[in-house]
Amino acid sequence: MNIAAIPSPTTSVWHLGPLPIRAYALCIILGMVAATLILEYRLRRRGVAQWTSLDIVVWAVPFGIIGARIYHLITSPQDYFGADGDPIRAFYIWEGGLGIWGAVGGGAIGAWIAARQIGLPLSVVADALAPGLPVAQAIGRFGNWFNNELYGKVTTLPWGLEVHEMDSANPGHATVIDGEAVTKPELYHPTFAYEAIWNLGVAGLVWGLDRKFKFGKGRAFALYVMAYTAGRAWIEMLRVDEANTFLGVRINVFVSFIIFAAATVYFVVKKGPREYVVPIDAPDSAPEPAVDSDISQVDVADGERRPAMPTAYQVVSEERFREYQRTGFLAPVAAPAEAVAASVGGSDPVGGSASVGGSASVGGSASVGGSGDSDEAGKSRPADEN
Repeated sequence: MNIAAIPSPTTSVWHLGPLPIRAYALCIILGMVAATLILEYRLRRRGVAQWTSLDIVVWAVPFGIIGARIYHLITSPQDYFGADGDPIRAFYIWEGGLGIWGAVGGGAIGAWIAARQIGLPLSVVADALAPGLPVAQAIGRFGNWFNNELYGKVTTLPWGLEVHEMDSANPGHATVIDGEAVTKPELYHPTFAYEAIWNLGVAGLVWGLDRKFKFGKGRAFALYVMAYTAGRAWIEMLRVDEANTFLGVRINVFVSFIIFAAATVYFVVKKGPREYVVPIDAPDSAPEPAVDSDISQVDVADGERRPAMPTAYQVVSEERFREYQRTGFLAPVAAPAEAVAASVGGSDPVGGSASVGGSASVGGSASVGGSGDSDEAGKSRPADEN
């Protein structure tokens, strides 16, 4: 008898009348809610309108689920299309089998579509989502725990995981003999817990470093990818579930190394400050003060109105963003000092000798400063028109 062990649930599905409520689906949904709330908070801090995250999620989530399933089918096709496979089970996503890199790739396509519709740079969305995605993954991993799947090698560690024999005739329930749920004879590494803990650490790392260094241009997202793949590689090597291999190593380990390298190159090469946004049609000056009137200008027909959603956004520096928040308008960018000097003191028609300082116009004796027919000159060409 193992006194110190992590137990596994014996049930992963409950029925509300004819409707099955699956633990795996609940964990995925809870993860998406958490990621959406984090995305919303971080988007607002960057200047995006309230609840724009929902406009992004309605595109990113379906594409992400489809991409995750396609990735799983590509990397583990034998369960569905092999000699003993069942093709219809390719659609049974509640049984598990969602590949993270397919989810990231598919979700990125959906987010890109949404960002184009909103008029928002995809890099702003990616950096805002960076700490939320590993939180969602951490919560989603508990769905694997309910399903008694994706565990690791046999271990004698005190946190070894009990794994039940699941009943193929009664999906979502452990096999029961003499009223007792049947467990496998050994304890196993709880790789679901390892990855959940690692992902929460990744989320904290990305949040903390991004807060300190204010990454931009997608670098916060690249940091998430680097940190996640570093953990996924060693956790993947602990797992014993069936998977395709190359040179004796699980394919997902190679994928983790490749993606880690790509994210590292991007993080090092790509430079730029954090991107802040304001509406594309933000006013460039303060509104005119209201004219005094005896007639009330208060509209009593409607209550408080929410500001209209911007049609698109423009990227600005943090300084200009803070000023826009303070004043409500976006002042035009001042011309560089060199350009101002060239336009005022140069030899062009404004500052040249023939217009301002020449003898024939302002300073010449024949117009304003001359001693001859100055009265006639003044009458025919007033000084304020020169």
